[in-house]
Order: sequence, then C-alpha cells, then structure tokens
Amino acid sequence: MNLLSTVRVNSVQSIRAFRVVDLQAAAAELGQHFLIANCAPATTKQQVLAEIAQGFYFPEHFGENFDALYDCLTSLVHKAGAQPGFVVVLEQIPNTPEFDKEARETLLDVFRDASDFWEKKKVPFRLFYYYK
Repeated sequence: MNLLSTVRVNSVQSIRAFRVVDLQAAAAELGQHFLIANCAPATTKQQVLAEIAQGFYFPEHFGENFDALYDCLTSLVHKAGAQPGFVVVLEQIPNTPEFDKEARETLLDVFRDASDFWEKKKVPFRLFYYYK
C-alpha cells in the first residue's frame, strides 16, 4: 500500500508525521512529480517565492508574486501536456515580521487554489508544508 493512499488526493496539509524521503519515494512509486523547496534561508515574500521558483524549476521570467506562482503551478504546467500528479513539499516556511501569518496564509491559499485547479482536471496534487 502506498503511503499516499491515506492522504486526500487534492490537499494542502502540514507534513506532520510524514518524512520527506518517504513522500519522495511514494511519489516515485505512483509516477508523480515530486517538487520540493527549502525556504529556510528566506525571510521575506520575495525570498520565499525565489526559493520556490528555484526548487520547482520555474522559468527565469517568474514574477516573484503570488499571481505568478499560481500561473506557474497551473497554466504553464497544464500547457506542457498530461500530468501524472504532484507531491509538493515546502520546508521551513519562515515566521518573520517580513513574512507574517497573513503572508503564510496567502501562500498556502495559492497552493489550495492550485490544488482545486488540478482536482478539476482529475490530477492529484498534494502539498505538505511546515514552518521554521
């Protein structure tokens, strides 16, 4: 039984008891994309988005704003053809005055919206995250 069989197909959730290496193996077993971004060095919105862009191999013209993040998570990937699914990990999302609770919730809302987009296309999209 695959580790992800117990996780809702389209979801955004805290990583809790899951280990990154196990999530990566489960994604590989299912033939799904595994994307990871370590946000530990980031303290601002622009830095968080830059870490995500680097970790997810976004194009150089990525705009480093939440709208551009959504576009890269949905439109650009959708135009690339059929997708097998996604397992996404955001490590160490900052908790700083420059990236406060509101910014963190907005970031997670973008991923929730992307999850909804992929759900309509019947493509699994699971995000696991944790804060510093």
